[in-house]
Amino acid sequence: QFQLVESGGGLVQPGGSLRLTCAISGGGFGFYAIGWFRQAPGQERQGVAYMSSSGASTKYEDSVKGRFTISRDNDKESAYLQMNSLKPEDTAVYYCATRHAGSMWDWAPSSPKDFDHWGRGTQVTVSS
Repeated sequence: QFQLVESGGGLVQPGGSLRLTCAISGGGFGFYAIGWFRQAPGQERQGVAYMSSSGASTKYEDSVKGRFTISRDNDKESAYLQMNSLKPEDTAVYYCATRHAGSMWDWAPSSPKDFDHWGRGTQVTVSS
């Protein structure tokens, strides 16, 4: 069974850093594009960062460019989101998601509807 489990969330002061991990089980991770999304209370889920199955293509939403970095380790079947210079408006539940990309090695999907497996999320709170 294909499962995603996020970890690494927590409480951090403004300007601080966190590294989120998404552990994937079920095999074949190298064929999957990945995405990180977030949802704040009362708001719709929004995209944050995306990476192709090859790792060669990445995209970021403007709100996190220059502060967040998406990465993956296929040997460890894990995806990561390094978050630096955190702001209170980054407070949200963060979700990772995957989509089997087949032969589209450099496709980095960015819409929630493009993804078909989701984790349960990890809470990130940025507050002093």
